[in-house]
Amino acid sequence: MSNFNKQLLKYIPGGAHTYSRGHDTFPKNAPQILKYGKGVKICDHKKKELIDFGMGLRSVNIGYSETEIDEAAFKGIKQGNNLTRPSFIELEAAKKFIKTIKKADMVKFGKNGSISVTAAVKLARAYTKKKIILRCSNHPFFSFDDWFIGSTVISRGIPNDIMKLTDTFEYNNIESLKSKIKKYKNQIACVVLEPATDQCPKYYDKTGCCNQSRCERNYYKNSHYLKEVQQLCNENNILFILDEMITGFRWHLGGAQELYGLNPDLSTFGKAMANGFSVSAVCGKKEIMELGSVVKKNQERVFLLSTTHGAEMGPLNAFIKTIDFIKKNKVIETNWKTGFEISSSINLLSKKYGLSKNFYISGPACSPVFSCLDNNLKNNLSFRTLFVQEMIKNGVLMPWISIAYRHKNKKIISKTLDAVDRSLFIYNKALNHGIKRYLKGPPIKPVFRKYN
Repeated sequence: MSNFNKQLLKYIPGGAHTYSRGHDTFPKNAPQILKYGKGVKICDHKKKELIDFGMGLRSVNIGYSETEIDEAAFKGIKQGNNLTRPSFIELEAAKKFIKTIKKADMVKFGKNGSISVTAAVKLARAYTKKKIILRCSNHPFFSFDDWFIGSTVISRGIPNDIMKLTDTFEYNNIESLKSKIKKYKNQIACVVLEPATDQCPKYYDKTGCCNQSRCERNYYKNSHYLKEVQQLCNENNILFILDEMITGFRWHLGGAQELYGLNPDLSTFGKAMANGFSVSAVCGKKEIMELGSVVKKNQERVFLLSTTHGAEMGPLNAFIKTIDFIKKNKVIETNWKTGFEISSSINLLSKKYGLSKNFYISGPACSPVFSCLDNNLKNNLSFRTLFVQEMIKNGVLMPWISIAYRHKNKKIISKTLDAVDRSLFIYNKALNHGIKRYLKGPPIKPVFRKYN
């Protein structure tokens, strides 16, 4: 193990403040520690630059150290950053958010996605006076809090009574949700899911993604899986919660809910809403959100969110400027086009090596997903590690594909595709001659596991 990794593990549980940044989730040749990022490039302690597609765990959808956004954050910091009463920036940010997310009447800001999703769950339980939570099993992460972690394989430290209050259902399988609603009858407070990840909502008999530079299906007007979920919730007095941590400010400026024609009771945002600065939000219908207020007589309030740093002026000013930048530069449209160009080109390279069934890109063009399969056509972490390892060797850090505005540069795209070409050449050799010859170090490990 490298010296920096040893130091990180000595002082930080897990070696990083987010488990997915830990040393065991990257190949052996990955940069141990980073010094800075600019645009879509990062630099390690040895001053080695890499093109980056991790983009701050998907929190950066424009580019690292974007001058306009940084200056807006600095302005907020210089005005005091964290004052004793609400700031003008706090009010302006709330107005900007509500104007942008059209189905939201009120918003409460936080610092990370976990607390915002948990706040939505708390509101749902208070509003419905029910306890059971149904969350989508296909979506990897909702919160570090007990209600979610208790439903995963790493439930140590969570009381059994709490674990029993959360159950799961499958994405794009409406019968899976119907069976859980039938099982718990009138005990369900909310359904929690992401609008989409590597799959789009099932559209009539179509599953998967249309793989276009802009979604060609008329989800807004026509029926689809998410509308069926919404209808089931409405019919059974269950709150419909959309977690838009990833889809927000990527699929559509108004969130994936706008693209898919949805009207969630509550929704949550974070990650890309301030281009890497720490801001999250829970928002929704007034009659639910105002339970966290203190203005109505004889109404018992919900202690919703109360964080000292939840409304820091620097990050909220960065959020305001990020929205303006996205509109002015057509960031979302550009990212869809860039993602489509990169995805379709990579799939052609895979076809060139006869790997179309072993390595391919799928999912919405604004957030593509690559799959690494072995000779048995099974997802394989060793082959995934090999691909990421070879990409690093060729100058690109691609643990996943998070498209940012600055990826549109033709030189960036060209260097990325050249790296993919070289990496798939080795991938093909590993399939034919055995992966042990080519993989340098242990395979990457999943975050959700009980033991080392």
